[in-house]
Amino acid sequence: MLRTALRNVLAHKARLVMTALAVMLGVAFVSGTLVFGDTVAGAFRGASAKNLDGVAVAVQDGGTTAAPEAKPGDFKTALDDQLAQRIAALPGADSVRPTVNGRATLAAKDGKPLNADADWQNLAVNYAPGKDGKDPLYPLAKGRAPASSGELALDTKTAEKAGYRVGDTVRFATDGPALTKKLVGLVDTDDPRVTAGGTLALFDTATAQKLFTAPGYYDEITVGARPGTDQVKLTDEVRALLPGEDAATATSGQALAEQQSREIAESTGSLTKALLVFAGIALFVGAFIIANTFTMLIAQRTKEIALMRAVGASRKQVVRSVLVEAALLGLGASAAGFALGLGIASVLPALLNAGGAGLPDGPLIVSPSAFVWSLVVGVVVTVLAAWLPSRKAARIAPVEAMSTVDAPPKTRSLVVRNVAGALLVAGGMPFMLYVAGLDKPAEVDLLTALFGAGLFLLGLIVLAPLLSRPFIALAGRLTQRLYGVSGKLAKENALRNPRRTAATASALMIGLCLITGLTVAAQSADRAVAAEATTGLAADYRISNSAYRGIDRDAAGKVAEVPGVSAAAPLASATGETRGGYLSLTGGDPATLGKVTDLRFTQGALADVGPGKIAVSSELAKERGLRVGSQVEAGLGGRFVDGVRKGATTKTFTVVGVFEKNRTVEQALGTLGDVLPYATDQKLDEVLVKAESGASGLDGKIRDALGNSPLLKVQDRDQIVASEVGAVGTVLNMMYGLLGMAVLIAVLGVVNTLAMSVFERTREIGMLRAIGLDRAGIRQMVRLESVIICLFGAALGIGSGIFLAWLNSGITGGTLPGYETVLPWLRIGLFIVLALVVGVLAAIWPARRAARMDVLGAISAS
Repeated sequence: MLRTALRNVLAHKARLVMTALAVMLGVAFVSGTLVFGDTVAGAFRGASAKNLDGVAVAVQDGGTTAAPEAKPGDFKTALDDQLAQRIAALPGADSVRPTVNGRATLAAKDGKPLNADADWQNLAVNYAPGKDGKDPLYPLAKGRAPASSGELALDTKTAEKAGYRVGDTVRFATDGPALTKKLVGLVDTDDPRVTAGGTLALFDTATAQKLFTAPGYYDEITVGARPGTDQVKLTDEVRALLPGEDAATATSGQALAEQQSREIAESTGSLTKALLVFAGIALFVGAFIIANTFTMLIAQRTKEIALMRAVGASRKQVVRSVLVEAALLGLGASAAGFALGLGIASVLPALLNAGGAGLPDGPLIVSPSAFVWSLVVGVVVTVLAAWLPSRKAARIAPVEAMSTVDAPPKTRSLVVRNVAGALLVAGGMPFMLYVAGLDKPAEVDLLTALFGAGLFLLGLIVLAPLLSRPFIALAGRLTQRLYGVSGKLAKENALRNPRRTAATASALMIGLCLITGLTVAAQSADRAVAAEATTGLAADYRISNSAYRGIDRDAAGKVAEVPGVSAAAPLASATGETRGGYLSLTGGDPATLGKVTDLRFTQGALADVGPGKIAVSSELAKERGLRVGSQVEAGLGGRFVDGVRKGATTKTFTVVGVFEKNRTVEQALGTLGDVLPYATDQKLDEVLVKAESGASGLDGKIRDALGNSPLLKVQDRDQIVASEVGAVGTVLNMMYGLLGMAVLIAVLGVVNTLAMSVFERTREIGMLRAIGLDRAGIRQMVRLESVIICLFGAALGIGSGIFLAWLNSGITGGTLPGYETVLPWLRIGLFIVLALVVGVLAAIWPARRAARMDVLGAISAS
């Protein structure tokens, strides 16, 4: 029986190639994901190891010594020159590197901000030369190190991206106004934040302290140990020198490496798991193709299997023969899939970094476990998919060896299958109906929604043969009317075996269901976010700080003087504590705020807001029991120490109005004079600008009026909406790419089914040719059959995707009050066109093969 299995694999190479491709693509996704996870984790560990190379002890400021009102240049930490000197005097200390850390957003040479929306990646540090006059962390690639307050260095990638050369003047911002310094050198760096798209600016130590801390103070001190020194002992000695229990911390280099390794494993593990979900979807789709292929192969080998049974083969031997054949197929396809997965893993980091993932560079890491799991997954999925067809093969009676090839196949009842499918669909509905009615969904509700949707989708797959009959019959009427005999034959062929047709269409259905569901949910969320982003906003421009560090309080006055500006309204915010809980208080000028906002008052009016008088949102009023005339006592300002706000100023406000919820003013509105003293750094959050009728090009004029700092963000209404919904589009495009693998596997399934169906109908096609159907008619018949099957899969997939997105709207709608299910008709139309294209393309090879059959040879085929 083993020899028989080997012979069958070799005898049906052409028939199994599409199945092998399906297994290969699914395994490639799995292996690529596993190798990608190992590679990214290794790259992070490698970058971390380089940054910690030679570090025996890391001393970091605890952040408790600086005064809350301290600003850059006067921000004193627990780490100063005296502490660095005392650490350097320890017997085991070989080197001490004091570090100043900050952020600096650069302007490119053309004046545009560089990486402004990823401020956390824009590093700024001091160049700390060692005994040899060089900084080992930042080796010079060109020029020299910065040595005075008017100089800086950049990493080579940043300089290339910004268009700077040594000798150019670089414009940047660290907090607010733009600064300029001369570029004197370029350095190399392995910092993953920089290699993944961030920027690096280096200053001499004195300049860095002036920009980010205070003269003589640092954020971190790293200590190198002499050969033979015990790290733990040296760490204890350094810890004994620290000025307080919470003022600073000392961690050994080994402990720091272990901590970073754990964090890396957690962060990369979650991404790997997410990708494995899509790999599982691809394998699930591939399982349909495998089962379909083996079912058709067994139907074609009925006589052969019956003869084996007649000469003494037992049912178990027949089952084992088919499963061995499947295992061999799975093993070969899995090995090829693993090789393809290596290619996927090599390009995936670059693709994710293009979307701003921030992954570091590193060599491809191929672990034995990734190879083993890829083979195991591929073989197991293939064998499981072939199990039911093998059971069917074992039930073939020996007497069937004497049957003629023209005997019609036995018609199997669908009653049990239909009942099971109906039960699965009914079982999933209660879970989805529960989720649809949620107002505030929790994390566990997402699992409930997924479980219900999974049951429903599985039930739909089981019911697909039943559903295929009316759809194909309806589509067949159209094809018969348009294409005559070819259209009628295509319909009859699709209806001949509803199980096979359903299995082929289900593979496409799964991919299109997920894609459609995601598209509907994303489009609906986009619409809700866009509406919410501009609720209550009548301004034409919004000015803010891209690093969330506030805007100077005189910015509104400068903007108001720009020609073409009708009104400029400053907004600031302060947080406070009331007896009812947390309070967010927004401050503005009521006189100008009415020109840039569309606040709708249900009680009182905007003009009533004044010193000591506030308006509150309808939600806050309902939650706290407030109304016009209520008194609100709030503790504003101060800072949190051990979770308790200290140093707050208590102020009492009178409620003079209630307004409907909006994004511009969230909870409460007061005057700028009441709020600004308690805002962070006493700065504005934003300035809303109303343009005069016909005014254009104001964004550039506004930037110039405010010093054109790279941190300055000037957005019109379209850009405000785009910034709110942009992330949704990026995620959706990534999902399309990941689910595209499942659709590609489904296409292979259609090709496979048609090719094997053509082989089954060899004599039939020969007879059709003999009685006058020309080659063009044969090709048209196969194409129409393919299109009908694909349209059936598309109808199920698109319809179920819309239905599931609507039922599960409670998950998304619970977090977006204005959420309503919106159908993206254009994309739905594109999905239908995609199904038509898939049907036509999938039929090219089978139709060509059918049309080229020799008439006499086909009729005499046995």
